[in-house]
Amino acid sequence: MTSSSQEMLNKNYLFESEQVLHDGIEEQVMQMFASFDQVNSIEKQIDEITDNISQDFLSNIDSNTNIDLDSLLEKFSDSKIPLQPTNFEGYLKYIGNNLVAHSIHTSSPRFIGHMTSALPSFVRPLAKLMTAMNQNAVKIETAKALTFCEREALAMLHRQIYNFSDGFYTQHIQNNLSTLGILVSGGTVANISALWCARNASLGPKDGFLGVEKEGLAAALDFYGYKGAVIIGSDLMHYSFDKAADLMGIGTHSLMRIPTDCNNRVNLQALRQTVIDCRNQNLLIIAIVGVAGTTDSGGVDSLKDIAEIAQEANAHFHVDAAWGGPLIFSEQYRYKLAGIEKADSVTIDGHKQLYLPMGIGMVFFRNPYLASSIEKQASYTMRKGSFDLGKRALEGSRPGMALFLHAGLKLIGLKGYEFLIDEGIRKTQYMAARISAMPEFELLAEPDTNLLIYRYIPEQFRGLIANTQLTETDNQIINDCNEYLQKMQRHIGRTFISRTTKIIISLDKEIPVIAMRAVIANPLTTEEDIEAVLNDQIQIAAEISLSC
Repeated sequence: MTSSSQEMLNKNYLFESEQVLHDGIEEQVMQMFASFDQVNSIEKQIDEITDNISQDFLSNIDSNTNIDLDSLLEKFSDSKIPLQPTNFEGYLKYIGNNLVAHSIHTSSPRFIGHMTSALPSFVRPLAKLMTAMNQNAVKIETAKALTFCEREALAMLHRQIYNFSDGFYTQHIQNNLSTLGILVSGGTVANISALWCARNASLGPKDGFLGVEKEGLAAALDFYGYKGAVIIGSDLMHYSFDKAADLMGIGTHSLMRIPTDCNNRVNLQALRQTVIDCRNQNLLIIAIVGVAGTTDSGGVDSLKDIAEIAQEANAHFHVDAAWGGPLIFSEQYRYKLAGIEKADSVTIDGHKQLYLPMGIGMVFFRNPYLASSIEKQASYTMRKGSFDLGKRALEGSRPGMALFLHAGLKLIGLKGYEFLIDEGIRKTQYMAARISAMPEFELLAEPDTNLLIYRYIPEQFRGLIANTQLTETDNQIINDCNEYLQKMQRHIGRTFISRTTKIIISLDKEIPVIAMRAVIANPLTTEEDIEAVLNDQIQIAAEISLSC
């Protein structure tokens, strides 16, 4: 056989091999996209495996595994994509052993350190349905019925906040010119969206000027005669407002943070003076922010007073109620949010105390036409006059998370949410009472909602605490002890409490205090679980000889 003939045979063999490989891959890939009947048996097998993995995960009472981060990152250090499709059984086994096994058990009743909780049982099957539907909620051509479902759910919560007339909701609930609220991916985007609307509305088109949207911030401030722009709120504002100040071009130095009192509420006298100073300096106040549930300790500002200050200043009043907003469901505790109905905009996070999965933030507007100040259109999508939700929102693609919100409001209902809120606060007050009665701990503030802050006190400092004789050096030693204890508790993984830093005033000095931060928002958490968390801290302190 000549060399040219051999080369031809080799090429034919390689071609045939590549064709067989191509045909095999094509069959595997197309099988993944096949109709329901064709993939039913495969999907059932996958469901059986994932159901078992989920059940094992959800039934684990420990908050974490004790694997160290260096060992964990080694399990995820492959930068090469597999050449051929991976067998799903092998992949699910890999995910179960490496990802799920070492994930945080946020549903554990002894994981009480962050604003993440157990989910109601209807969420998991609805998640499968939502994924199967694969709706893009920003465009009615990709979310036909879901668009109106989302608007209905947002109207339900809007009514709970503002309680306008039947006629108001009849007019606006499904009016494509109205926006009662925007569903976004979380509280950060909700806060940014609220301030975006406030900025554009205050610097809009006028007398031939095309507005800040088209001409930019510098030109807008110059046209309206302002020397600058600010956002004003307490020093416990969420860090999303730093992001908002950055993105809007005013800079984080223009975020005016007002001191808070011993109850973690904004100092109203200082707030009033800051507003006066800003107006005297000819600064545009884009918004005055009230906080309904601070992230570190759950404190609620006096919203009614802030509303009056904002009204006098003719400034947009925004309430960040990402955490505390659901108190509107509680007849017993709604009074803490008095004044929220006067807010121009309100943020609420569904994935916090509405007990919905991650990725559901909302911003609501008192004026249903305010969001028109950020409206955008394009010829290929978001057409003028359409019901497209994305034309008055930041995100350009968004999953159908409204299904979970709608389901939660319908299936849990007003009284169901009231029970969840009241129980969370009751158990928080129980924990505060237990901490106050235990010599090992010091309660740092009476809880306003269902967050509380406290610290562990090594034995040699307990007498000094009782007699208010701690020195700055003593306090620093206690800080070091609490930071180490919290890290050890997290690493061991039986229970979990987060930590934060609070500033207290002692002998006319500002003293930083490392605080343990408990979040009692899991319906599965019992008094026995709270006792277990506190006793675990005492035990860990003893095991590591935390005398400092």
